[in-house]
Amino acid sequence: MTKIVDPSDLGQGTEVIFDPTGKTIRLITGGTLSDDGVTLQCLYSFTKEEWKDDTDLIKFSFPFEGITAEQFELINGWDFYGQYSRQLIRDGGWALKNTTGGTVEEYMNLTTLGSFNDSLNDRAYYQQVLDGAAIDTVYPGEVNQAILIYANYGAENYKSYFKIYLREQGKIYDFYDLITEQNLTVLTYKKYALPLSNSEDLKITHEDWQIASGSTVPNMEPYNGMSITWTTGDTRDIGGTGYTFSIFIDGSGGTAEQIYEFVQWSLRQDIDIDAGTGSVTGQTAEELLQFIGDTLKTLYTTDGGVYIDNFLEADTNRLQFTDDTNTIRTFPYVATGNLLFNDNLVNDAVARYWVFFTNAGGNAWNTPDAILIQDNDDNNIMGYVSGRTSVSFSFDYDNNSQGGRTPGTEAAYTAIAIGLSTGQYVSTTGSITRTTANVINFVAALERNYSNP
Repeated sequence: MTKIVDPSDLGQGTEVIFDPTGKTIRLITGGTLSDDGVTLQCLYSFTKEEWKDDTDLIKFSFPFEGITAEQFELINGWDFYGQYSRQLIRDGGWALKNTTGGTVEEYMNLTTLGSFNDSLNDRAYYQQVLDGAAIDTVYPGEVNQAILIYANYGAENYKSYFKIYLREQGKIYDFYDLITEQNLTVLTYKKYALPLSNSEDLKITHEDWQIASGSTVPNMEPYNGMSITWTTGDTRDIGGTGYTFSIFIDGSGGTAEQIYEFVQWSLRQDIDIDAGTGSVTGQTAEELLQFIGDTLKTLYTTDGGVYIDNFLEADTNRLQFTDDTNTIRTFPYVATGNLLFNDNLVNDAVARYWVFFTNAGGNAWNTPDAILIQDNDDNNIMGYVSGRTSVSFSFDYDNNSQGGRTPGTEAAYTAIAIGLSTGQYVSTTGSITRTTANVINFVAALERNYSNP
């Protein structure tokens, strides 16, 4: 069945029951009326037809006053019979007036535009007061329903705040602030249409139970250490300059995708998700992260900017941080790569490696002035192989100026490795480039002549 828009599809005593004594209008599903409901304009039109032709109804005061096709008043003390009847009204808002014309209640109609990914199951929810509870819509799928905004002659007033959310697992979130987006002062008893839709989120690859279980599930460890903390502002160093942020996500060493999954999961929890001293309910908290392609961007909120601590170093180049001034900050480019060792070095218990600049500002390799290249944390790239087949490294491509190197240019290297019992001395040359896929390959010949009896 579909939404009824033609008065001819309604029948008195079947879909609609008028009770002139109790002054109620009752809607009954069955026959032609389903949960898809009936437009308020159609019900008004049907009521006019019945009052005109019914010799009993005409003896009583008329229930409606039409203002527009999407705004009506129930007058002379009339009302809908119960909440279920109200929930079947579509495409119109109304005010409930008492016999002297005083306003008792007001209902707005909320209609969403756009489609839900799964109309049979995806359900929006809304918030009517600041820090108020999340309220589910009556039915799943695209919304078209009445919402109470004024009751008990004004003792309950929800006219100045309305936000609606659509947050489903594995799908891109949507949100709408009706008051702000439509530049309203207060809400009234009419129809409000607004965009709200969702689609599959390709960055979500784990289920809720996996994220919530954290380290109790194999390979889920990063989630267990993640958290979100709201503060009054603190600084983080980005490229040598301190910037202020107010919300901090602890990424616990996870990838950008894992951090995003944890935050999106947190924003659907009906509990306090603030790891600090404050209290923030997940369901109605503002969104904090957004993927643009493979770049993860933190968002600006009414509480300030968002920063991610303890992210995976390899993701440095695809993170954007929005600070408390609503300005995007990014780290200087960090080149990353791997040192690869062959079996002769892996099997040598004392094998070591070093990575030098071939010539940084005249400090050439094979001279006393040769300089070891430092990683992004200012540690020399050197160490023991220790049985490993590979060792990852990072390099501050845009800022490293060791020995007079010109930042932002390819860094020519000479890399050395040597063992004793199985690995011969080996050197290899190349350049660290502006990429996260640098490879320095050490292939040492098998040592056949070393002896230390």
